[in-house]
Amino acid sequence: MKIKYYYLLFLLVGLLSACNTGIEPKENLGEIYSVALDSLMKQDEALNSDMEYIAIDLSNSEEVDENDKKEILNYFKEKYKVNVMDATLEQLEENGLYNPEIMLLDGVLLKIEKVDFKFNNKILIEGSKYRSGLGAIGVEVKVHYKDNKWKAKEVKMTWIS
Repeated sequence: MKIKYYYLLFLLVGLLSACNTGIEPKENLGEIYSVALDSLMKQDEALNSDMEYIAIDLSNSEEVDENDKKEILNYFKEKYKVNVMDATLEQLEENGLYNPEIMLLDGVLLKIEKVDFKFNNKILIEGSKYRSGLGAIGVEVKVHYKDNKWKAKEVKMTWIS
């Protein structure tokens, strides 16, 4: 009986270690979030037209530290050549960057809604892109680690307004 127990334990440890890539996602959140948020930017690109800025709402992301935020914001500044800020919709309104009467931004607001770490190399991220009350989308992005990089494996629009 003991032999079967040890054999099963050996198999289980072997399977678990085979699934482990040695990559710790929480140490790569800047890159992972940049990949996921950039996938949002590529969806419904009409929302990006004439944007003056990109606001990224990271208020739901307690695990993201200041270095991760800098990495994410710099990625978007370099790629899209517009002003990029960490802000919520309420902060945009307070700063005069959102008109609540017509529910319109002069830029886009990207938001991470939910993050689910499936395995060490697979993460499911739900997010949204908002331009106006009638111009917003929800997206689900599966990010995985392959060829020494985090990549969007599957991007699916989940809702549209």
